[in-house]
Amino acid sequence: MNVHEISDQTVDDYAAAHPDVAVLIGVGDHRDRVTDYSPEGHAARGAIMRRALTAMEATEPQDESERVAKAVFTERVGNEVAIHEAGLDVASLNVLESPPQNLRMIFDLLPTETTEDWEKVATRMAGVPDALDGVRASLLTAVEAGQAPALRQVTKVAEQAELWAGLSGDTGYFETLVSKADGVPDSLKEQLGKAAREAQESYAELAGFLRAELAPEAPTKDAVGEDVYRLWSRYFLGADLDPREAYEWGWEEFARVEREAKEVAERIKPGATLAEAARALDADPRYRVHGQAAFEQWMQRLSDDALAALRDVHFEISDEIMNLECRIAPPGGPVGAYYTGPAENLDRPGRMWWSVPADKEEFSTWREVSTVYHEGAPGHHLQIATQVYERSLNRFQRLFASTSGHAEGWALYAERLMQELGFLSDDGNLLGMLDAHLFRAARVVVDIGMHLELEIPKGTGFHEGERWTPELGLEFMLTRTITDPAHVHDEIDRYLGWPGQAPSYKLGERLWLDAREEARRREGADFDLKAFHTKALRMGGMGLATLKDLLSA
Repeated sequence: MNVHEISDQTVDDYAAAHPDVAVLIGVGDHRDRVTDYSPEGHAARGAIMRRALTAMEATEPQDESERVAKAVFTERVGNEVAIHEAGLDVASLNVLESPPQNLRMIFDLLPTETTEDWEKVATRMAGVPDALDGVRASLLTAVEAGQAPALRQVTKVAEQAELWAGLSGDTGYFETLVSKADGVPDSLKEQLGKAAREAQESYAELAGFLRAELAPEAPTKDAVGEDVYRLWSRYFLGADLDPREAYEWGWEEFARVEREAKEVAERIKPGATLAEAARALDADPRYRVHGQAAFEQWMQRLSDDALAALRDVHFEISDEIMNLECRIAPPGGPVGAYYTGPAENLDRPGRMWWSVPADKEEFSTWREVSTVYHEGAPGHHLQIATQVYERSLNRFQRLFASTSGHAEGWALYAERLMQELGFLSDDGNLLGMLDAHLFRAARVVVDIGMHLELEIPKGTGFHEGERWTPELGLEFMLTRTITDPAHVHDEIDRYLGWPGQAPSYKLGERLWLDAREEARRREGADFDLKAFHTKALRMGGMGLATLKDLLSA
């Protein structure tokens, strides 16, 4: 097989062994199967990737497209294999993206229009108990290997599991889902009800296991140390990280964005601090929306307007990519927005999800305009849907090759780009964008600082000379940024359970900005921003090191 054939075959092989991922990226019809999260399941997927990597390394590219495709494949799959061989997939448990969340979230993506759709839902739901048995087996294996997840993550995931199980006062997730099955035969309704109850019972059992069996074995220390941190960082960035250089740059970037934000705050309310300007904007009725339905409509309208305004003027956007759905996410996940890409054949559109507290009815929009651009267009949706649509790429490049540094870096770059293009002329919305960038710069400092337990440098005005702890991380985010405090508490838990991911936003953005400026210098008067973006997006996902090489060529 040639490079592209190996790439395409790997997509099918991995999708068959990981139905949750298959549904997420819309490959084949794996709706009625769940992923095996047991040690054996992880081993089977690790073996698929190892065989594919060996085959690819032995294959000589025949043209430029194969050369690029091989570089993308070997970097991505090589890092997948490294994570597996280090036992980190078996030990995976965090508040944002680990087997318990992924197993539940996939149900949000399943179609429910027909009786056949609901039959698939029922069959998949019936597999949830076995899948969670596999999760427990893997976590016990991790304990035996001395790789138990930290107590903070164990406790927080137990709380999520209890919510989805219906143990927190509200109806459980699965019973809420199947209550929408109207117009199906009574026998199927009964089957759905039974599967929902058993799925919720299995999440309740998972919560009990986490609290009673795993928590006593879990370390109280959250920091993973430099070796594990470098491994995860390479996985998320697709490039080797010098954590101390990134830490120092993070402080410089934080100070730069903070100065810019203070200038805007001064225009909003002369003499005000960032926090005082934020409170003034929160109280301003121009930036307020009441009710979750109205907020969902607000983000859909803003997203649609952005796509229409950008099309043909600043980006080439096909008809298929113009469809982006905006939805309020089911309760139970961390607060914030996220994106799920379209299916391979584009019959399921890209979707922007907003996770909010179930009882929240008042929304302040000044912080969220740039978030819509980040998750939608020209951010995640435009980038990811473009690569799914780009048939010049093989299926691995289109569906599997994204890295956090590439995707999140682009989305953060897209926020700043919208300011450059004139879409953030309102100072309130501009401060919201700067708040997001200040927050992402703080992530670089706090994430690296906490996991490597680095010293806080002089001149920062914050606990100078002390070493980072989770408590100091929380204090820094609460006092030096103007992000919603409820979001900040979730974020600290996220950083500690997902080492190396949070800095990928700013570090990725840095590379995108550097690459654009290099292209501008190289091409001079011939530089065309639209052409630069078109070329970059059509290359598909990849690691940052590969991206740097290609954009420099």
